[in-house]
Amino acid sequence: MPEGNITPVKKFVIVGFPGLHPNYFGLASTVMFFVYVCILVGNGIFITLFLREKQLRKPMYYIIINLVACDVLFSTTTLPKIIARYWFNDGSISFLGCFVQMYFVHYFGSANSFILGVMAFDRYVAVCIPLRYANIIKDSTIISLSIACWLMAEPSVLMIIIRAYPLPYCGPNSIIHCYCDHVSITKLACTDRTPYSLPAFISAMIVLLGPLAFILFSYISITMAVLRISTTQGRLKTLSTCSSQLIIIALFFLPRCFNYLASYIGLSFSADTQILIIMLYSLLPPIINPLIYCLRTKDVKEILAKCLTKSAFLQSVTKKVNVSAVSK
Repeated sequence: MPEGNITPVKKFVIVGFPGLHPNYFGLASTVMFFVYVCILVGNGIFITLFLREKQLRKPMYYIIINLVACDVLFSTTTLPKIIARYWFNDGSISFLGCFVQMYFVHYFGSANSFILGVMAFDRYVAVCIPLRYANIIKDSTIISLSIACWLMAEPSVLMIIIRAYPLPYCGPNSIIHCYCDHVSITKLACTDRTPYSLPAFISAMIVLLGPLAFILFSYISITMAVLRISTTQGRLKTLSTCSSQLIIIALFFLPRCFNYLASYIGLSFSADTQILIIMLYSLLPPIINPLIYCLRTKDVKEILAKCLTKSAFLQSVTKKVNVSAVSK
Protein backbone atom coordinates (compact mmCIF):
# COMPACT_ATOMS: atom_id res chain seq x y z
CA MET A 1 0.00 0.00 0.00
CA PRO A 2 1.11 3.64 -0.51
CA GLU A 3 3.35 5.16 2.09
CA GLY A 4 4.13 8.61 3.44
CA ASN A 5 1.69 11.44 2.88
CA ILE A 6 -0.05 9.76 -0.06
CA THR A 7 -3.67 9.05 0.80
CA PRO A 8 -5.04 5.73 -0.47
CA VAL A 9 -8.23 5.83 -2.53
CA LYS A 10 -11.32 4.97 -0.47
CA LYS A 11 -13.88 5.26 -3.24
CA PHE A 12 -14.07 5.48 -7.01
CA VAL A 13 -16.22 7.65 -9.25
CA ILE A 14 -17.81 6.15 -12.36
CA VAL A 15 -17.63 8.83 -15.06
CA GLY A 16 -19.49 7.02 -17.85
CA PHE A 17 -19.04 8.80 -21.19
CA PRO A 18 -16.47 11.55 -20.52
CA GLY A 19 -17.55 13.66 -23.50
CA LEU A 20 -21.28 13.61 -22.73
CA HIS A 21 -22.64 17.10 -22.03
CA PRO A 22 -24.62 17.45 -18.76
CA ASN A 23 -27.64 18.57 -20.80
CA TYR A 24 -27.91 15.01 -22.11
CA PHE A 25 -27.57 13.23 -18.76
CA GLY A 26 -31.34 12.90 -18.44
CA LEU A 27 -31.63 11.39 -21.92
CA ALA A 28 -28.76 8.97 -21.26
CA SER A 29 -30.29 7.76 -17.99
CA THR A 30 -33.73 7.39 -19.60
CA VAL A 31 -32.32 5.32 -22.48
CA MET A 32 -30.37 3.08 -20.11
CA PHE A 33 -33.37 2.68 -17.81
CA PHE A 34 -35.52 1.71 -20.82
CA VAL A 35 -32.85 -0.80 -21.89
CA TYR A 36 -32.76 -2.28 -18.39
CA VAL A 37 -36.56 -2.60 -18.25
CA CYS A 38 -36.59 -4.29 -21.69
CA ILE A 39 -33.94 -6.75 -20.52
CA LEU A 40 -35.87 -7.59 -17.36
CA VAL A 41 -39.23 -7.91 -19.15
CA GLY A 42 -37.96 -9.86 -22.16
CA ASN A 43 -35.92 -12.33 -20.15
CA GLY A 44 -38.56 -12.42 -17.39
CA ILE A 45 -41.13 -13.65 -19.91
CA PHE A 46 -38.89 -16.54 -20.89
CA ILE A 47 -38.15 -17.39 -17.25
CA THR A 48 -41.88 -17.42 -16.50
CA LEU A 49 -42.64 -19.66 -19.47
CA PHE A 50 -39.79 -21.99 -18.55
CA LEU A 51 -41.02 -22.37 -14.97
CA ARG A 52 -44.67 -22.83 -15.97
CA GLU A 53 -44.47 -25.04 -19.05
CA LYS A 54 -43.18 -28.61 -18.78
CA GLN A 55 -42.92 -28.56 -22.58
CA LEU A 56 -39.79 -26.42 -22.21
CA ARG A 57 -37.99 -28.83 -19.91
CA LYS A 58 -35.64 -29.90 -22.67
CA PRO A 59 -31.82 -29.77 -22.91
CA MET A 60 -31.80 -26.80 -25.29
CA TYR A 61 -33.96 -24.73 -22.96
CA TYR A 62 -31.81 -25.62 -19.96
CA ILE A 63 -28.94 -24.03 -21.89
CA ILE A 64 -31.03 -20.97 -22.72
CA ILE A 65 -32.16 -20.48 -19.11
CA ASN A 66 -28.49 -20.31 -18.11
CA LEU A 67 -27.88 -17.64 -20.75
CA VAL A 68 -30.93 -15.75 -19.49
CA ALA A 69 -29.53 -15.85 -15.96
CA CYS A 70 -26.18 -14.48 -17.19
CA ASP A 71 -27.87 -11.68 -19.14
CA VAL A 72 -30.13 -10.58 -16.29
CA LEU A 73 -27.43 -10.76 -13.63
CA PHE A 74 -24.83 -8.95 -15.76
CA SER A 75 -27.29 -6.15 -16.55
CA THR A 76 -28.34 -5.88 -12.91
CA THR A 77 -24.68 -5.68 -11.89
CA THR A 78 -23.84 -2.85 -14.29
CA LEU A 79 -26.86 -0.75 -15.28
CA PRO A 80 -28.36 0.52 -11.98
CA LYS A 81 -25.14 2.32 -11.01
CA ILE A 82 -24.61 4.06 -14.35
CA ILE A 83 -28.32 5.00 -14.43
CA ALA A 84 -27.91 6.57 -10.97
CA ARG A 85 -24.79 8.37 -12.18
CA TYR A 86 -26.74 10.18 -14.91
CA TRP A 87 -30.14 10.34 -13.20
CA PHE A 88 -29.04 11.53 -9.74
CA ASN A 89 -25.48 12.64 -10.60
CA ASP A 90 -24.26 9.95 -8.21
CA GLY A 91 -21.33 8.07 -9.71
CA SER A 92 -19.47 7.30 -6.51
CA ILE A 93 -18.87 3.70 -5.54
CA SER A 94 -16.92 2.36 -2.58
CA PHE A 95 -13.49 0.80 -3.04
CA LEU A 96 -14.79 -2.64 -2.10
CA GLY A 97 -18.03 -2.15 -4.04
CA CYS A 98 -16.09 -1.41 -7.20
CA PHE A 99 -14.13 -4.65 -6.91
CA VAL A 100 -17.32 -6.58 -6.18
CA GLN A 101 -18.85 -5.15 -9.35
CA MET A 102 -15.66 -5.95 -11.25
CA TYR A 103 -15.82 -9.56 -10.03
CA PHE A 104 -19.39 -10.08 -11.21
CA VAL A 105 -18.84 -8.28 -14.54
CA HIS A 106 -16.04 -10.67 -15.47
CA TYR A 107 -17.67 -13.70 -13.86
CA PHE A 108 -20.95 -13.46 -15.76
CA GLY A 109 -19.12 -12.65 -18.99
CA SER A 110 -16.88 -15.72 -18.58
CA ALA A 111 -19.80 -18.00 -17.70
CA ASN A 112 -21.69 -16.75 -20.76
CA SER A 113 -18.76 -17.64 -23.00
CA PHE A 114 -18.61 -21.22 -21.70
CA ILE A 115 -22.39 -21.68 -21.90
CA LEU A 116 -22.35 -20.66 -25.57
CA GLY A 117 -19.80 -23.42 -26.06
CA VAL A 118 -22.30 -25.89 -24.58
CA MET A 119 -24.95 -24.54 -26.96
CA ALA A 120 -22.65 -25.23 -29.91
CA PHE A 121 -22.01 -28.74 -28.58
CA ASP A 122 -25.77 -29.37 -28.46
CA ARG A 123 -26.17 -28.33 -32.12
CA TYR A 124 -23.08 -30.32 -33.16
CA VAL A 125 -24.49 -33.54 -31.74
CA ALA A 126 -27.98 -32.81 -33.15
CA VAL A 127 -26.71 -32.31 -36.71
CA CYS A 128 -23.55 -34.41 -36.98
CA ILE A 129 -24.54 -37.48 -34.95
CA PRO A 130 -28.34 -37.20 -34.73
CA LEU A 131 -28.90 -40.92 -34.02
CA ARG A 132 -26.96 -40.60 -30.76
CA TYR A 133 -28.48 -37.26 -29.74
CA ALA A 134 -30.96 -38.71 -27.25
CA ASN A 135 -28.24 -40.80 -25.61
CA ILE A 136 -25.65 -38.01 -25.38
CA ILE A 137 -27.74 -34.88 -24.80
CA LYS A 138 -29.81 -35.69 -21.74
CA ASP A 139 -31.20 -33.30 -19.16
CA SER A 140 -28.64 -34.53 -16.64
CA THR A 141 -25.79 -34.04 -19.14
CA ILE A 142 -26.74 -30.43 -19.90
CA ILE A 143 -27.30 -29.60 -16.22
CA SER A 144 -23.86 -31.02 -15.38
CA LEU A 145 -22.22 -29.09 -18.23
CA SER A 146 -24.01 -25.90 -17.16
CA ILE A 147 -22.77 -26.29 -13.58
CA ALA A 148 -19.27 -26.88 -14.98
CA CYS A 149 -19.53 -23.62 -16.97
CA TRP A 150 -20.32 -21.62 -13.82
CA LEU A 151 -17.46 -23.32 -11.97
CA MET A 152 -14.91 -22.86 -14.78
CA ALA A 153 -15.64 -19.12 -14.86
CA GLU A 154 -14.43 -18.77 -11.28
CA PRO A 155 -10.62 -19.35 -11.32
CA SER A 156 -9.66 -16.74 -13.93
CA VAL A 157 -11.86 -14.09 -12.32
CA LEU A 158 -10.50 -14.77 -8.85
CA MET A 159 -6.97 -14.55 -10.22
CA ILE A 160 -7.41 -11.06 -11.65
CA ILE A 161 -9.25 -9.84 -8.53
CA ILE A 162 -6.61 -11.21 -6.14
CA ARG A 163 -3.85 -9.55 -8.18
CA ALA A 164 -5.63 -6.21 -8.70
CA TYR A 165 -7.11 -5.60 -5.24
CA PRO A 166 -3.81 -5.13 -3.29
CA LEU A 167 -2.33 -2.67 -5.82
CA PRO A 168 -1.63 0.83 -4.46
CA TYR A 169 -4.43 3.19 -5.50
CA CYS A 170 -3.33 6.63 -4.38
CA GLY A 171 -4.00 9.06 -7.22
CA PRO A 172 -6.96 9.64 -9.55
CA ASN A 173 -10.14 7.73 -8.71
CA SER A 174 -12.28 8.52 -11.78
CA ILE A 175 -13.22 5.41 -13.77
CA ILE A 176 -13.64 6.33 -17.45
CA HIS A 177 -16.22 3.65 -18.07
CA CYS A 178 -19.83 2.82 -17.29
CA TYR A 179 -18.84 0.17 -14.75
CA CYS A 180 -15.80 -1.16 -12.91
CA ASP A 181 -13.73 -3.61 -14.92
CA HIS A 182 -10.15 -4.80 -14.66
CA VAL A 183 -8.64 -2.44 -17.23
CA SER A 184 -10.38 0.71 -15.99
CA ILE A 185 -9.47 0.00 -12.33
CA THR A 186 -5.84 -1.08 -12.74
CA LYS A 187 -5.16 2.00 -14.90
CA LEU A 188 -5.60 4.00 -11.70
CA ALA A 189 -2.98 2.06 -9.73
CA CYS A 190 0.11 4.00 -8.63
CA THR A 191 2.45 1.40 -10.09
CA ASP A 192 3.48 -0.19 -13.36
CA ARG A 193 0.45 -2.24 -14.41
CA THR A 194 2.22 -4.28 -17.10
CA PRO A 195 3.00 -7.28 -14.83
CA TYR A 196 -0.69 -7.38 -13.87
CA SER A 197 -2.36 -6.58 -17.19
CA LEU A 198 -0.58 -9.26 -19.25
CA PRO A 199 -1.78 -12.27 -17.17
CA ALA A 200 -5.27 -10.76 -17.12
CA PHE A 201 -5.19 -10.36 -20.92
CA ILE A 202 -4.01 -13.97 -21.38
CA SER A 203 -6.77 -15.17 -19.05
CA ALA A 204 -9.38 -13.17 -20.99
CA MET A 205 -8.14 -14.64 -24.28
CA ILE A 206 -8.37 -18.19 -22.92
CA VAL A 207 -11.92 -17.62 -21.68
CA LEU A 208 -12.96 -15.98 -24.96
CA LEU A 209 -10.99 -17.91 -27.57
CA GLY A 210 -11.21 -21.37 -25.95
CA PRO A 211 -15.02 -21.68 -26.32
CA LEU A 212 -14.86 -19.77 -29.64
CA ALA A 213 -12.41 -22.31 -31.10
CA PHE A 214 -14.75 -25.16 -30.16
CA ILE A 215 -17.74 -23.22 -31.55
CA LEU A 216 -15.95 -22.68 -34.87
CA PHE A 217 -15.05 -26.38 -35.03
CA SER A 218 -18.69 -27.29 -34.28
CA TYR A 219 -20.18 -25.05 -36.94
CA ILE A 220 -17.61 -26.03 -39.58
CA SER A 221 -18.58 -29.65 -38.89
CA ILE A 222 -22.26 -28.69 -39.03
CA THR A 223 -21.74 -26.90 -42.37
CA MET A 224 -20.01 -29.95 -43.84
CA ALA A 225 -22.82 -32.19 -42.59
CA VAL A 226 -25.44 -29.88 -44.11
CA LEU A 227 -23.68 -29.89 -47.49
CA ARG A 228 -23.89 -33.69 -47.51
CA ILE A 229 -27.70 -33.55 -47.26
CA SER A 230 -29.09 -34.36 -50.70
CA THR A 231 -32.26 -32.22 -50.69
CA THR A 232 -32.51 -28.44 -50.47
CA GLN A 233 -35.47 -28.74 -48.12
CA GLY A 234 -33.45 -30.95 -45.79
CA ARG A 235 -30.57 -28.48 -45.77
CA LEU A 236 -32.85 -25.55 -44.97
CA LYS A 237 -34.59 -27.48 -42.19
CA THR A 238 -31.25 -28.41 -40.62
CA LEU A 239 -29.93 -24.85 -40.89
CA SER A 240 -33.10 -23.47 -39.31
CA THR A 241 -32.46 -25.56 -36.18
CA CYS A 242 -29.06 -23.85 -35.80
CA SER A 243 -29.81 -20.33 -36.97
CA SER A 244 -31.11 -18.93 -33.69
CA GLN A 245 -28.16 -20.29 -31.71
CA LEU A 246 -25.72 -19.00 -34.33
CA ILE A 247 -27.20 -15.49 -34.08
CA ILE A 248 -26.84 -15.55 -30.28
CA ILE A 249 -23.23 -16.74 -30.54
CA ALA A 250 -22.37 -14.13 -33.19
CA LEU A 251 -23.85 -11.30 -31.08
CA PHE A 252 -21.62 -12.28 -28.17
CA PHE A 253 -18.30 -13.11 -29.85
CA LEU A 254 -17.96 -10.97 -33.00
CA PRO A 255 -17.98 -7.51 -31.35
CA ARG A 256 -15.62 -8.70 -28.59
CA CYS A 257 -13.18 -10.15 -31.11
CA PHE A 258 -13.33 -6.91 -33.09
CA ASN A 259 -12.60 -4.89 -29.95
CA TYR A 260 -9.59 -7.03 -28.99
CA LEU A 261 -8.31 -7.14 -32.58
CA ALA A 262 -8.62 -3.37 -32.93
CA SER A 263 -6.58 -2.82 -29.77
CA TYR A 264 -3.98 -5.39 -30.91
CA ILE A 265 -3.37 -3.76 -34.32
CA GLY A 266 -3.31 -0.31 -32.79
CA LEU A 267 -6.65 0.92 -34.14
CA SER A 268 -7.57 3.64 -31.65
CA PHE A 269 -10.96 5.18 -30.85
CA SER A 270 -11.96 8.06 -28.64
CA ALA A 271 -12.87 7.14 -25.06
CA ASP A 272 -16.57 7.76 -25.77
CA THR A 273 -16.53 5.57 -28.89
CA GLN A 274 -14.67 2.78 -27.08
CA ILE A 275 -17.15 2.82 -24.19
CA LEU A 276 -20.09 2.91 -26.61
CA ILE A 277 -18.76 -0.18 -28.44
CA ILE A 278 -18.31 -2.03 -25.13
CA MET A 279 -21.78 -1.08 -23.91
CA LEU A 280 -23.37 -2.12 -27.20
CA TYR A 281 -21.82 -5.58 -27.20
CA SER A 282 -22.56 -5.95 -23.49
CA LEU A 283 -26.23 -4.92 -23.64
CA LEU A 284 -27.45 -5.78 -27.14
CA PRO A 285 -27.43 -9.58 -26.56
CA PRO A 286 -29.60 -9.38 -23.38
CA ILE A 287 -32.12 -7.26 -25.33
CA ILE A 288 -32.13 -9.24 -28.58
CA ASN A 289 -31.73 -12.78 -27.22
CA PRO A 290 -35.28 -12.99 -25.75
CA LEU A 291 -36.68 -12.09 -29.18
CA ILE A 292 -34.61 -14.89 -30.69
CA TYR A 293 -35.74 -17.38 -28.02
CA CYS A 294 -39.39 -16.41 -28.43
CA LEU A 295 -39.71 -15.75 -32.16
CA ARG A 296 -37.35 -18.32 -33.65
CA THR A 297 -38.03 -21.28 -31.37
CA LYS A 298 -41.04 -23.42 -32.27
CA ASP A 299 -41.98 -24.54 -28.74
CA VAL A 300 -41.83 -21.03 -27.30
CA LYS A 301 -43.82 -19.57 -30.21
CA GLU A 302 -46.55 -22.16 -29.71
CA ILE A 303 -46.71 -21.50 -25.96
CA LEU A 304 -46.82 -17.72 -26.48
CA ALA A 305 -49.57 -18.09 -29.08
CA LYS A 306 -51.53 -20.31 -26.69
CA CYS A 307 -51.14 -17.80 -23.85
CA LEU A 308 -52.21 -14.89 -26.05
CA THR A 309 -55.21 -16.83 -27.37
CA LYS A 310 -56.22 -17.78 -23.84
CA SER A 311 -55.83 -14.18 -22.69
CA ALA A 312 -57.96 -12.89 -25.59
CA PHE A 313 -60.60 -15.53 -24.86
CA LEU A 314 -60.74 -14.60 -21.15
CA GLN A 315 -61.06 -10.92 -22.01
CA SER A 316 -63.90 -11.72 -24.41
CA VAL A 317 -65.72 -13.83 -21.81
CA THR A 318 -65.23 -11.17 -19.13
CA LYS A 319 -66.59 -8.50 -21.46
CA LYS A 320 -69.68 -10.57 -22.25
CA VAL A 321 -70.31 -11.24 -18.56
CA ASN A 322 -70.03 -7.54 -17.76
CA VAL A 323 -72.41 -6.60 -20.59
CA SER A 324 -74.89 -9.25 -19.42
CA ALA A 325 -74.72 -7.98 -15.84
CA VAL A 326 -75.35 -4.39 -16.93
CA SER A 327 -78.33 -5.38 -19.10
CA LYS A 328 -79.96 -7.14 -16.13
